Amino acid sequence: MSAGQGSAGNVIAAVCSFFIPGLGQLVQGRLLKAIVMFVLAAVLWWFLLGWIIHLWSILDAALYKPAS
Repeated sequence: MSAGQGSAGNVIAAVCSFFIPGLGQLVQGRLLKAIVMFVLAAVLWWFLLGWIIHLWSILDAALYKPAS
């Protein structure tokens, strides 16, 4: 089973990131990227720009392709 774009794991991760930025990356086992996305989104929401990181988090989780 391929674990790339469109896989069930990526869809679940993207849905998780939809609710909380970085959660999808955490589900995929990418702790550092999850922390960065969560913190960036939290900080930028103060300037009403957090939606940019939020969308980036969703797309990153959906399009993630692990190194073989």
